[in-house]
Amino acid sequence: MHATTILMVRKGGRVVIGGDGQVSLGQTIVKGNARKVRRLAKGAVIGGFAGATADAFTLFERLEAKLEQYPGQLTRACVELTKDWRTDRYLRRLEAMMLVADKDVSLLLSGAGDVLEPEGGVMAIGSGGNYALAAARALEEQDLDAEAIVRRAMRIAAEICVYTNANLVIESLDAA
Repeated sequence: MHATTILMVRKGGRVVIGGDGQVSLGQTIVKGNARKVRRLAKGAVIGGFAGATADAFTLFERLEAKLEQYPGQLTRACVELTKDWRTDRYLRRLEAMMLVADKDVSLLLSGAGDVLEPEGGVMAIGSGGNYALAAARALEEQDLDAEAIVRRAMRIAAEICVYTNANLVIESLDAA
């Protein structure tokens, strides 16, 4: 997936997801302040997406429905969504990836059937994801909280990736 950067860091009793605001069509920036990170399940879950916007909104709606069906069970809701995503003819065509977290668990979801927990509490997706991930891992050992790591790592990614800007949307939760 390209044209965005989403970063998730779980550290020190908090989980933070940050995303940039740039929307690109080919080589043109068409919007600089999009919200790719949002709250779900009445604020108990945070999530961010990379990929086609309409596809991501569809997936957020489906995830919200699964969270209502399985309240307080983020992993189960994500597994059920991902099963649908892989097997449903319509959903199978959606091009997006998602990072989601609640107070207990952080997950990456993909249309390939992936429901992955990050190793070490840090995960990123999108065209600038690898830059943000590398920066966050380097910053993780410093005396910084999760939000400071996300802000600095996203700023670094924005300086490197042409599909990422520094207009950040940050959401956080107190972790268990």
